[in-house]
Amino acid sequence: MGWNNPPVPWRELQRRMSWRAAGQRPPPGEPAGPKTAPPPVTLLTGRPAPGGEPWAELHCHSSYSFLDGASTPAELVTEAARLGLEALAITDHDGMYGVPQFAQAAAKLAGQGVRLRTVFGAELSLGLPAGQTGVPDPVGRHLLVLARDPEGYRRLCAVISAAQLAGGEKGRPVYDEGALAGAHDGHWVVLTGCRKGHVPAALAAGGPDAAGRA
Repeated sequence: MGWNNPPVPWRELQRRMSWRAAGQRPPPGEPAGPKTAPPPVTLLTGRPAPGGEPWAELHCHSSYSFLDGASTPAELVTEAARLGLEALAITDHDGMYGVPQFAQAAAKLAGQGVRLRTVFGAELSLGLPAGQTGVPDPVGRHLLVLARDPEGYRRLCAVISAAQLAGGEKGRPVYDEGALAGAHDGHWVVLTGCRKGHVPAALAAGGPDAAGRA
């Protein structure tokens, strides 16, 4: 694989690092950013179409999940609103990196009269033998955790921080599954997750009985 990213002008990099939308004026004293405006986005009401079912996407990776997500949290919020989703959860790998931008984008949307409920969570990587940074399809099992409330968010951040320190190297958090089981105290929602979750993997390998045990 090669690195073929196009050159990014300093003003554009500054705009992105400041979380400003394309065409948004910078604060006084900052150099002006690009003068091209983004294409208009038609926002729906956040309600399903007549006869449709409400939908909440609870397993979504942003660009903070390298090689797994491609869109920024703000882009995900805009698209979720356009599609009329009721709620969106950002569940990046082993971190809450996108939460500030996610919350900020949803608050800005609410100011336009469009409500999108936000859910904060993470996909925890269990059983990693070594650092997985830059690996397209990392090994290990995944545990998808959503915070029910601020206390759940605090607890989730705490266990992720402890795991990152315990791993001793970048890209290799080490979770104590017993500690995880005792950490939530009802403040988390735990989902079965993707094909690397314990339940889907057991179902594929051993059928319904194995999935039930998992």
